[in-house]
Amino acid sequence: MSIVDQIIAYESGDLDADQTIELFSTLVDNGMAWTLQGHYGRTAQALIDQGYLSPEGDILKFAGE
Repeated sequence: MSIVDQIIAYESGDLDADQTIELFSTLVDNGMAWTLQGHYGRTAQALIDQGYLSPEGDILKFAGE
């Protein structure tokens, strides 16, 4: 699934929690989280602050962990 397809699925509510973490991992890694609309940057930062992602976009844990 392309990044655009993943974003569309996210905005449609079709991603589960782990898929959302994977999407934001990609968005942080490639820098898009900080250039898309503000919601993406705020959500990415929240996932970093909550320990799901590293500041570089590495997945540190999934939702069920």
